[in-house]
Amino acid sequence: LTECKANVKAYWSGGDALLSLMRSGEATAAMAWDAGGWKLNRDNADITFVAPKSGALGWIDTFVLPRKTKNEEGAYKWINFVMRPDIAAKITAAAGNFTASKGSDDFVDAKAKAQYQESFSAKDIDNIKWYPPVPAGLEKIEGKILDRVKAS
Repeated sequence: LTECKANVKAYWSGGDALLSLMRSGEATAAMAWDAGGWKLNRDNADITFVAPKSGALGWIDTFVLPRKTKNEEGAYKWINFVMRPDIAAKITAAAGNFTASKGSDDFVDAKAKAQYQESFSAKDIDNIKWYPPVPAGLEKIEGKILDRVKAS
């Protein structure tokens, strides 16, 4: 990693910093989430998000109920509500990332839908590399390694 350090303009410090580097032209390519790429594309049509040929990184956000929840019925009502296609589309509009809620693309803004379709072909979707569960302590180890790389 230290041998490749000269190829790195910046290390992750937040989405806004990355977007600023791209907008200013200081960086011409970045490893980033699709939503950031789509945001840049709305500002500048010359910037677009593409899924890497090696496969985009994917993960699934989930809902979890505590075993001793006090309002299980209410929790399920909320989950079912936010997964409704019309509501999931509103969450997509607010958050910027696309939803997996079936049928929600019928309610999503046409520009967002087009950006998603341009970024992810069926082949790209089939080639997603699913992020595995993160073992306890791994993020601490990664942080220490990154500190060493930055300091080198």
